[in-house]
Amino acid sequence: MSLLQGVLSHVLCWTGLCQVLVLVSTALVALVAVQTARLLVRHAWYTHRLSCFNKPPAHSWLIGHLGQMQSTEEGLLQVDDLVQTYTHSCSWFLGPFYHLVRLFHPDYVKPLLMAPASITVKDELVYGHLRPWLGGSLLLSNGEEWSRRRRLLTPAFHFDILKDYVAKFNTSADTMHEKWRRLVAEGRTNLEMFDHVTLMTMDSLLKCAFSYNSNCQQSTSEYVSAIVELSDLIIDRRHRILHHCDWIYWKTQQGKRFKNALSIVHRFTSEVVQKRRALISQQTQTDSQSTSTTARQRKKDFVDIILMSKDEDGKGLTDEEIQAEASTFMFAGHDTTASAICWTLYNLARHTHYQERCRQEVMDLMQGRDGHEIQWEDLSNLPFTTMCIRESLRLHSPVQAVTRQYTQDMTLPGSQTVPIGAICLVSIYGTHHNPAVWTNPHEFNPLRFDPTNTEGRASHAFIPFSSGPRNCIGQKFALAELRVVVALTLLRFHLALGVDPKLGSISVGVRRLPQLVLRAEGGLWLQLKNIEEPQHE
Repeated sequence: MSLLQGVLSHVLCWTGLCQVLVLVSTALVALVAVQTARLLVRHAWYTHRLSCFNKPPAHSWLIGHLGQMQSTEEGLLQVDDLVQTYTHSCSWFLGPFYHLVRLFHPDYVKPLLMAPASITVKDELVYGHLRPWLGGSLLLSNGEEWSRRRRLLTPAFHFDILKDYVAKFNTSADTMHEKWRRLVAEGRTNLEMFDHVTLMTMDSLLKCAFSYNSNCQQSTSEYVSAIVELSDLIIDRRHRILHHCDWIYWKTQQGKRFKNALSIVHRFTSEVVQKRRALISQQTQTDSQSTSTTARQRKKDFVDIILMSKDEDGKGLTDEEIQAEASTFMFAGHDTTASAICWTLYNLARHTHYQERCRQEVMDLMQGRDGHEIQWEDLSNLPFTTMCIRESLRLHSPVQAVTRQYTQDMTLPGSQTVPIGAICLVSIYGTHHNPAVWTNPHEFNPLRFDPTNTEGRASHAFIPFSSGPRNCIGQKFALAELRVVVALTLLRFHLALGVDPKLGSISVGVRRLPQLVLRAEGGLWLQLKNIEEPQHE
């Protein structure tokens, strides 16, 4: 009898388990069905709402243009084709998941970029992977939090602060040029620009942000290496669709490397912020007890300024918020400025008559001075060099596009409407290469930016730093560093197109590589020749 009861009990338990499994499976299937239905209904709704925009040929209604966007030279040529075909805008679907409007004309770009910050949102498609690193920083925050941070950070980019940074730009450029002189003396005249210039901009940013002399141009730095690795891993993650899921990504080797590099960066910024807050507190006490101004004579860096910034309620940023902003300053500043410098030098190497005109302008400016140092006041006295920099920013903009979402429908010219929640991909590259906006847009012609030639040009025809309330807060910083480094480089070196060692050919037909910033496949190679410095008596 007991044996029979045991068997029956086992059967009943097994039956019960099966029933539970059936119920769970049914619930999961129902949940997947509901989510799939919602996804398809949402896709149908956006497809209908975006029908007012021209739609390039797609794989199918469901897949859309998934896989058609490429971060390659061919991808940029595809944008050229879209601009040529559709002139101002088109719709774009990444499966049933993401619904975009691609815009590449000033008249269509302007109402979106100039929209109030209160209705503008940074989307997760492009910016979501940056959150573990940059937190809720100015770049990623929205609404009132964004407005508060913008007000608190604006003093860090005031002209009076930028004046102090110019000396640091000079010092970092001097270090890079000394290294170049040694290499040229050894017969190594063919140099890859991005390797050298990126370390130089990183060096100057560390000095400006933290008053930290990393010596990263001469020796390896754990912090600098970690930032470079984080940037590379973010690019890698964007190209792997399964890695977009956090649950999968953090279990991969790439995810573990990301966390390791992230801990190095966060530890460094945390230590700097805590030490600086303690130093400022100590100096405040000293100042209140003494009439001496010695403690106040130390020039303030980025961290100093944002540590002391207060909002209208007398509240400042927390240590965590300051770390996020410092990380954003480093991330957004080093790669973009390095890209702009490299492509400017490349364009001047391709057009030697413009290079010589810029060099003569700098030499005239420096006439009669002992040594080479560009000062703040000099920056406004380099008009033609600045025109060449702006034309290079148009032709080879470091950032190819920015994306936005809006919390309400947005009306564009021609009664076209971008529905709430759709992603607006503002193509900086497309706008800068639009033949309806620029004559011969693929040619390098700095005279476009001669003041006599800019009259009547649309306000949003040139947007390398975006525009409107959410434009790049550091654009004056970047332009100042660009002018200093380009001017000093031309003063010390003749530039010619170099040879890619892997291809064995001069880099006239360089293949552009749009990643986080615009780079070049295989690097950007230039030939350098020292210019003998005049002897001062």
